[in-house]
Amino acid sequence: MQNPENRSACGAELQEKLWAATVAAPETLYQSTWRDYIFAEIWSRPGLDVKARYLIAIAGVASNGNPSDSLDHYIRGALSNQELSVQELREVAVHSSIYNGWSSGAVIDAAVSRMSQALNLTDDGFKPLAEKPWEPSDRLQRGADEFAQVMTFPGPPPVAPYFEGGILNFVFGEVWHRESLSQRSRRWVTLVGVCDSAATSPIQTHIYGAMASGNTTVEEMQEFVLQYAVHAGWPKASYVQGVLFDMAHKIKNNLTWDGQPKS
Repeated sequence: MQNPENRSACGAELQEKLWAATVAAPETLYQSTWRDYIFAEIWSRPGLDVKARYLIAIAGVASNGNPSDSLDHYIRGALSNQELSVQELREVAVHSSIYNGWSSGAVIDAAVSRMSQALNLTDDGFKPLAEKPWEPSDRLQRGADEFAQVMTFPGPPPVAPYFEGGILNFVFGEVWHRESLSQRSRRWVTLVGVCDSAATSPIQTHIYGAMASGNTTVEEMQEFVLQYAVHAGWPKASYVQGVLFDMAHKIKNNLTWDGQPKS
């Protein structure tokens, strides 16, 4: 038998810890759902680590146009609890720009600046996108290699500006291999972006790639869907859940993302 007082106490404790702030008692029913459901019953679940939940929440807030104070709460909490560093969060801003648009990256970057200053944290600058000259053909090849490693199947040929200048040249040729943010961390930001897009193929391929690469487990992806629903809403999460069932079945049966037997 569950006790409502215990649930509220658990939620209040987690909310203050994860936001790294004193949180007033709820004054409305809506405010109480943050304490009694989102924190007490979602963030408390053991199937996904806290760092991953922060990344999903930060990307979700930025992608869905939530108030800036919501983003500040998550970023302050991630920094204060040492789940993410300033440098990692700067990378999150860039990665979110790719999958949610540069306006999304802008609000994350601004929140990182606000919260790092408020916490008196040092921002040590950033490693440039490119530090030395390169051959365009080499960068394209590096992008193709990174795509295959991340997605677990070959990328598109450079037959259009979007494929050449976007996917191969920049997204996988420069951003995905940057060492300041792990591939697993980039997965969560990417998954929020592609799931928010409602674009069928990107959702399918990225959910497949996340599991087939070993970056995530099926169980972690199940938790992702629930955490993702907090800021995206239940209808989007419902579709994502269906895709997850399908992609997990294909991986279990040694099939490609589009259902072909692996050679």
